[in-house]
Parts: sequence; structure tokens; C-alpha cells
Amino acid sequence: MSALLTTTMPVMGRIIEAVNEAELRSQVKIMVGGAPISEAFAERTGAEGYAPDAARAVEAAGDLVP
Repeated sequence: MSALLTTTMPVMGRIIEAVNEAELRSQVKIMVGGAPISEAFAERTGAEGYAPDAARAVEAAGDLVP
């Protein structure tokens, strides 16, 4: 998920909670990023990956898959 505004950040946490409640976590990896997002925010929400921009997201995604 990517955020451009801080107002969208709380929704990211709710989406991750919904994925957990649907018991889909074993099937997906969740990455977050964008201008207002920090690595600390990613850790707090339970995302497996973080990247500050799209180019680094490609690298980070590569680290999440075998």
C-alpha cells in the first residue's frame, strides 16, 4: 500500500487488521510506503515490508519472496 497523505495512514492499519481477521496472512505479504510513511510505522502496523519510494519497493519486495 502506498500513501501520499497522512490522512490515509490509519486506513492502512485497518486493512492489515482485516487481512489478519480473514486469516489470509499466511498467503500474502504486506508492504507499505510513500512520503508520510516511516519504517517505524510499518513495524507498528505489522507490515512485512517498507520502502520510501517505488524504486526501493521493488528491491524490498524481492527480499520478501523466495
